[in-house]
Amino acid sequence: MSTAVRNLGPATALTCRECGESYDLGPHYACEQCFGPLEVSYDYSQVSRERIESGPRNIWRYRDLLPVPAGVIETPNTEPGFTRLVRADNLAESLGVRSLWVKDDSGNPTHSFKDRVVAVALAAARELGFKVLACPSTGNLANAVAAAAARAGIRSAVFVPSDLEQQKIVTTAVYGGTFVTVDGNYDDVNRLASEIAGEQDDWAFVNVNVRPYYAEGSKTIGYEVAEQLGWRLPDQIVVPIASGSQLTKIDKAFQELIKLGLVEDKPYKVFGAQATGCSPVAAAFKAGHDAVRPVKPDTIAKSLAIGNPADGPYVLDAVRRTGGAIEDVSDEEVVDSIGLLARTEGIFGETAGGVTLGSLRKLLSSGVLDPGAETVFINSGDGLKTLDAVAPVAKPSANIAPSFDAFRKAGLV
Repeated sequence: MSTAVRNLGPATALTCRECGESYDLGPHYACEQCFGPLEVSYDYSQVSRERIESGPRNIWRYRDLLPVPAGVIETPNTEPGFTRLVRADNLAESLGVRSLWVKDDSGNPTHSFKDRVVAVALAAARELGFKVLACPSTGNLANAVAAAAARAGIRSAVFVPSDLEQQKIVTTAVYGGTFVTVDGNYDDVNRLASEIAGEQDDWAFVNVNVRPYYAEGSKTIGYEVAEQLGWRLPDQIVVPIASGSQLTKIDKAFQELIKLGLVEDKPYKVFGAQATGCSPVAAAFKAGHDAVRPVKPDTIAKSLAIGNPADGPYVLDAVRRTGGAIEDVSDEEVVDSIGLLARTEGIFGETAGGVTLGSLRKLLSSGVLDPGAETVFINSGDGLKTLDAVAPVAKPSANIAPSFDAFRKAGLV
């Protein structure tokens, strides 16, 4: 594999989030001095509203803010992004909230936000000379990697826990490529992937050895929310936590937009959401701790079931700095919130969406979330991927004979 970087757009270096040590752009993800995580630094001299608004209606309209080659638009890719920001008036009324929006990322090509991060990772990986696109995954990322590799005409290699939802297994296997189920939880799968990444020089594990580039894809959610609100930031945003990267990168996006003068500099609060059965970051927040203690996941929200979240401490920093909070909800609350979102807004979210709305409801009832402030929450995936979670409660109103009399007797009029 060649590590010579020809072009990663505005990206200029990789910088350690802990000690500030700087590195040349390349397939690096940990600081050699302190082992802290690396993130991308940029030259943003080309950024303007006009350039963004003249771009395509997908994440590449923000290419001047991402570590991708200038010609990324012309390269075969899944073109994710610019998903709906839905004004949720029915849901807002039921909750007693003045202004509520759902950023519905189920509209992406493989029906989750993971298409964003994979598209950025793939663009960077190809420029760095990698030949195989790979990942450990809890499901949605597996879908996105397999699809993106198929579209790009390269090989994929995907590793998931063997107890993954059947829907996500099928919607990964259908794209072809190497697909391996592993007897263990996500953290076991992630450790295996890290070992393989150390041995296979031409494999780009999107969330391991090219993680700094991959993580930047989540910024596009924040950019879109601001642009779709008319180039302004919401007062509050509620984000699901798995590794924690999505939350930290949405916060980073808001900070970048302020710094670049693309939005008004105003206070905003970031809130995090976890399932109680896998809530190490919520537990650390509530206890006032700076370190996140790993847990063994036990929840129906498998897409969020990361017991040792890599960005946990940075989530705590972002939430505390903005004056937000982190909440967790039971599996029963997750299912109830999936149903509430579907009934009020016609949006069928997966379990992660139920976690986020459930946490929003809990934050409201405790008085932590301001009902009078403009609020956005993220629905990160499609409920068709997690049917087993709602199957016990989502049933027909009645089963009748094919006659009007039977219909009348069923009392459905």
